[in-house]
Amino acid sequence: MSTDVSKMPLFDRIFKPQEITLENGHKVLRPRSRMPLIAFCVLTALYIAVQVTGFDLKIILARGNQLGKILSQIFHPDRGYFNKVVGPLLDTIRMSLIGTILGCLLGLPVAIASSSNINKNRPTLLFFRLVLAIMRSVPTLIIASISALVFGLGTFAGTVAITIFTLGIVAKMLFESIETIDMKPYEAMQSFGATTLQAFWAACMPQILPTYLSHSLYCFEMNVRAAAILGYVGAGGLGILINERIGWRDYNGLGMVLLSLFVLVLIIDFVTDYFRSKLS
Repeated sequence: MSTDVSKMPLFDRIFKPQEITLENGHKVLRPRSRMPLIAFCVLTALYIAVQVTGFDLKIILARGNQLGKILSQIFHPDRGYFNKVVGPLLDTIRMSLIGTILGCLLGLPVAIASSSNINKNRPTLLFFRLVLAIMRSVPTLIIASISALVFGLGTFAGTVAITIFTLGIVAKMLFESIETIDMKPYEAMQSFGATTLQAFWAACMPQILPTYLSHSLYCFEMNVRAAAILGYVGAGGLGILINERIGWRDYNGLGMVLLSLFVLVLIIDFVTDYFRSKLS
C-alpha cells in the first residue's frame, strides 16, 4: 500500500474513512472504525448499571478496611471448631451422593422419553422437555425452600432438592447425547422384534454410557458445592454452620467451615477427574 495509515492523525484514523491505494493501483476506502460506537455503548451500559444498582465507590473505599479485617480472621481458622464441622460435613456428602445417584437414575428414562429419535410421540416429547426446562430454570436453593416446607427441615429436604436439580441437568445433557448416536443398531434390533427399551439398552446404552457416567460425576461435583448452602433454608449440611457463624460474627469459625469445604471439594475434584479420565 502506498498510504501509511499509521502516520495519519488519530482523529482521522478513527472517524474518517481513508482512501488507500493498493499495490495494483486500485483505490479503496478504509472502513470507518467501530471503536467509538462500541466504547459509547459500553460506557452507557456501565452508567445505567451504576445508577440502577446504586454502586458507590466511596463506600467501598471507606469500608474496604472492614473487608480486610474479616478476611484476616477467615484466613486464620479456629482449629478447635473442626469437631463441630464434621457432622454437617458428612451430611453434605450424604445429601450430595444420594441426591446425585437418585437424580441420575431417574434422569435416564426421562432422557429417553425426551429424545426425538427414540420418542416419536410429539405431545409427550414436548411435555417431557417442558418439565426439564422448568426443573433447570428453578435454582436449587428455591427447590430446597419448597422441599423444606413440604417435608420439614433437615437433610431429607436437601436430598430431594438435589435429586430434582440433578434430574433436570442429567436428563437435558443426556438426551442431547442420545440424539447424536448411530441409530442403525437400534433400528436393526427393532426389526428383529425387540421392544423400544430392549433395543435402546442393547444398541444405544453402550454408546452413551461413558457420557452418562461423566455427566453424573460432573453433577456430583456441582451438588457438593450446592449442598453447602442449602442449610440457609433449613435443608441441613454446612449451610447451617455458615449461616450461624456469620450471624455470630465468628469469622474464625467460618474460616474453619470454609477450609473444610475447600478440602472436600478439592478431594472430590481429584477423584472425579481420575474416574473421568478412565472413561475417556
